[in-house]
Parts: sequence; structure tokens; C-alpha cells
Amino acid sequence: MQQPRHDVAIIGGGLVGASLAIALDRIGRDVALVEAAPPGAPPAVFDERNLSFAEATVHGLRALGVLQKLRAPVGPIRRIHVTRAGDFGRVVLDAAEHGREQFGQVVVARDFGQALEARLSECTHVTRYRPMRFEGTHAGDGVRTLQLRDADGAERRVDARLLVGADGTRSGVREALGIGADDHDFLQTLFVARVRAERAPEGTAYERFGPHGPTALLPRGDGHFGVVHGVPRDEADAVAALDERAFLARVQDAFGWRVGRFLSCGPRSAYPIVQVVARALVGERAALVGNAAQTLHPIGAQGFNLGLRDALRSLKRPDERRDFLAANRSVRGIGYKEASHFLRNVGYRGYAILDKHVLGRLAEFKVIESSKPPSTKTRYLAIEEKVKLFADSIGIDFDELDLLLWYTKTGEILK
Repeated sequence: MQQPRHDVAIIGGGLVGASLAIALDRIGRDVALVEAAPPGAPPAVFDERNLSFAEATVHGLRALGVLQKLRAPVGPIRRIHVTRAGDFGRVVLDAAEHGREQFGQVVVARDFGQALEARLSECTHVTRYRPMRFEGTHAGDGVRTLQLRDADGAERRVDARLLVGADGTRSGVREALGIGADDHDFLQTLFVARVRAERAPEGTAYERFGPHGPTALLPRGDGHFGVVHGVPRDEADAVAALDERAFLARVQDAFGWRVGRFLSCGPRSAYPIVQVVARALVGERAALVGNAAQTLHPIGAQGFNLGLRDALRSLKRPDERRDFLAANRSVRGIGYKEASHFLRNVGYRGYAILDKHVLGRLAEFKVIESSKPPSTKTRYLAIEEKVKLFADSIGIDFDELDLLLWYTKTGEILK
């Protein structure tokens, strides 16, 4: 019997692995998704943790059709309030002051897992191998062969043109590829729980830095806060043993009274915090994404945001990435200008941001005939090509030209 062959094999069906599978399905790639959890049993990562999605991540997940599957309300982050214990002053960021509705959203990992599962069930190019354990791989003639083992102990072999390791911090794929990693133990444990306070979240995320670790409150969509409370590792067992009243008193002492008294607390989970950064992200017909590539301190709320960025990088052609966002009818309000802006904001180059100020300056310089915004993909790409030729003729980097034009029109460099 000939063993299955796929375009891409993804090891790990968690946050990043599932998102990548959905993204590749949308462009017609034949995907193998290898998952340790059996059907009906979500991966352990889909627990009560609170995920903080940057606005760029929100746009990406909406383009994937995942956010539309959420059944529980999300919590918008409209303000960010940062203080340090013992210091005067504070840092407050307000989305409205920057012309934005929100900086991002808070989603409970369990709810997000259910939305990913619902979206995966609609994919027509994804073959799910579950429950399966990844045991090894070797490169062959134009493929990677994977050695898998099912719950009954039977071995299974699968071929793929590309292997993607999305299997977490202690990545078996990373080890099989012989890629080392640099570890840094923060000697901290983070306690995560749902708490209710006298004051409702109202869109404000708080972060309080103390001498023994950070404490953060994230505005959930259910009217509660998601608390993240850092303690020294050698105190973790004692904190875990506290009853609800004592735990709330500890958090109150660390955080203060900005949201009034803490009234109740849901079940707590504890996570020892270790940073792990792979020394390489690619191997022969293989790549690492998500926590397999870099596991960061979660208080910065960048783990999944960077993981989704890794997943988007799997779309190699620039036009493929932009089409994925702009041509998706499930994403309202995102055209080629907005998709170009989003991709530039997350580190991609080669896209022109053709807003009214840039178009106006291009018309003044006779690069284009009219400053009217392009209403079709064909016209947008035609103008973009003219901008590239204009940039070459005057010796300015294409990716910097629209910023320069915007500045000369508005006098600002905030784009």
C-alpha cells in the first residue's frame, strides 16, 4: 500500500498549527495535520488561559474565518494602563487617541479552541491524523517522511513536501531536525484565573510590575477580568495552596485598588515560565513555527501573535498573502489598501499603501492621472506598478516612498 503524500505536514494541532492548516486549506494546499489529542478531546492548550490578540492578529483570524465561529463574547482592549509598584506616574495608552477602535481583543483559550475546531471541520484539503504521536523524520527525494504512531502502537508513515513543527516549547520536530535551542528560566510561575471585581473591565487592560513579578488584568467579554499573577518559583507551591480568599488578598496587595475590591475567583492554573528560542527556524524541507520556534514570557502577550505571523509567512508569494486577506469575503472593510497596510505593519515588504494622501501626491507628480482611490484589484495593482517604476526612477526604496509622500502631504510620520 502506497503511503500518503501531502504538500505540507503540520505536527501539532494547537493554536498555531490549526491556524496554519486553515490558512493553507484556503489556498488549496493538501495538508496533513498530526494531532496528539483524539477527536472530541481538545489539546491541553485550550484551557482557561486568556489570549490577548493584537489587532493585526484579529484581522488575520477573521480572514481565516475563525473569529466568526466564536460563541462566547470577546473582550475589546481599548486602553492599556501600566504602572510599577513604588514608582510615581503611569503609562496609559488609549486607542481612541490613535484613531483606533481597539488595540486588540481578549479571547478565552477554550472558546478559541472550539472556534478553530468548528472551522477545521469545514476544511476540504486537510487530513487529520489523530490521535498520533510524532516519532521521527528523514529527508528523501523531494519529500520528508514522517514516522508516526497511533494510540494502539501501530506505526504509520506519511510523506510531505514540507514538514512544519508546531508542537510546542519542547518540540519533538525541533529535536528530530537536530536544531538546538537557548533556554532562559525566569524562575517565575504565573497563576492564571478568572476574577470578578467591583468595577467592570470596560475595555481596560492593566499591567502592574512589582518586586517579585508582574500582575496583569485582561478585560474578558463576560464582564470578568483574566488575572495573570507572577510569583517567585520557590513560592509557587505555597500560593497554589491558598484558598480563594487568601489568593484574592494576595492579588489585591500586588495590584492595588484600581478596579475596587476583588470579589471572587475561578479555578487557578499555574505555569512555570521558561523562554526557549530555537537556534534555527528552518531545516531541509522543514520549518518551525509558534512556540517550537520561540517561547516567550507571556506577560508581553506576543506568543500567539508571533505564531500567527509565522503561519502567514508560509504563504510565500507576496500576492498570495495579500489576496488571502483582501479577497476574503468574510472579512468586512479590508481591501487591497488595508491588506497592504496590515502586511507592512507585521514586517512584510513589497506592498504600496495607496491612501488618499499618497494618491494625491502621485497625481501632483503626474505619476498617475487621477487621485481617485482604486476600486478594483486590477487598478490597485496597476497603480502599484507605476509607483515601483517611479521609485526606481528617483532612487528611493519602494517601501519607503509612500511614507515619504504621506509625510510631505500631512507633515506627520505616524503612518
